[in-house]
Amino acid sequence: MYGFTLLKTDRETAARRGMLQTAHGEVPTPIFMPVGTQGTVKALTPEMLKDCGTRILLGNTYHLFLRPGEDLVQEMGGLHRFMNWDGPILTDSGGYQVFSLGKLRKIKEEGVSFQSHIDGSARFLSPEKAVEIQNALGSDIVMVLDECPPYPSDYDYIAKSLDLTLRWAERSRVVWTESVAESGRFQFGIVQGGMIKELRQRATAALVEIGFDGYAIGGLSVGEPKHLMWEVLSYSVDWLPEDKPRYLMGVGKPEDILDAVSRGVDMFDCVLPTRNARNGQLFTRLGPINIKRAEFREDKGPIDENCDCYTCRNYSRAYLRHLYQAKEILSSVLNTIHNVRFFVELLEDVRMSIENGDFNTFKTEFMRRYEV
Repeated sequence: MYGFTLLKTDRETAARRGMLQTAHGEVPTPIFMPVGTQGTVKALTPEMLKDCGTRILLGNTYHLFLRPGEDLVQEMGGLHRFMNWDGPILTDSGGYQVFSLGKLRKIKEEGVSFQSHIDGSARFLSPEKAVEIQNALGSDIVMVLDECPPYPSDYDYIAKSLDLTLRWAERSRVVWTESVAESGRFQFGIVQGGMIKELRQRATAALVEIGFDGYAIGGLSVGEPKHLMWEVLSYSVDWLPEDKPRYLMGVGKPEDILDAVSRGVDMFDCVLPTRNARNGQLFTRLGPINIKRAEFREDKGPIDENCDCYTCRNYSRAYLRHLYQAKEILSSVLNTIHNVRFFVELLEDVRMSIENGDFNTFKTEFMRRYEV
């Protein structure tokens, strides 16, 4: 039975436990998705990701569209076979990357014209093309093309942007319905509307009427104050259907994940664990540490005594500091293994706490120990 099943809701919060069954396996929720931008999670093999407990990856449509191209990936058997990952894959639409190009892109009704950041070549991405690319990649979860307004933006700009995003969403759903016959693959709509409650509500109502398989909340963590992000997220989640998965895009600090789970969010992605690992920041249950610091020069202990990852089982902080200082490739590998496992295990513990009916206690205890 493919699709999303809501298994349990927490008594004290809006936290949910669910299961999304895809053609490439089960995705238990709440879940964290490591980011594999160009068909790889930087520094890790698929086998390492599985050893970390990873259940689903996120791929980047924009980058794979530009290089090596979706046609080549399709010829090679799709993204799963191309990168040797047999689990589920969610791909974004490429919209965020395109819109971040600034002056190198031009938005119109048909789609977005832009210059490749690789070679400056002229490219075009429409709502239909974004779906076609993701179909060629063989994604399990396909995202619609949307525009993410910068923060701050005025009401008129955000309203106009939202109208365009909703028209693109409808076009995306039409081409998806016409082109996808196999079951076990899903398309998510993306709620935009800036920080304006009225527009967010209108966006949600329109997307639900179109009828997607899941819903993402976009346009947050783009520079707005934290209290405003939580305000917008709270009412945005409340308007979404209970029987569909809810995905908060690009929010990934441990404390933010726990707060979002308590509001009813099911899925998360962020480059934080992998990017920070390469820069020497490692996550522990007592808060992040910077392995480059001199205090770890003779430290025989693991990164986190309570962590079961390969790195913590085999290597000391002193050795990891040495690798980082020496700029060894192994530094990125071992650090990333730990950070990915930390995030995966955090969500494993979250799911267990919801199942046991004590999520709020788990969250309180975690935050009591965790020093940001």
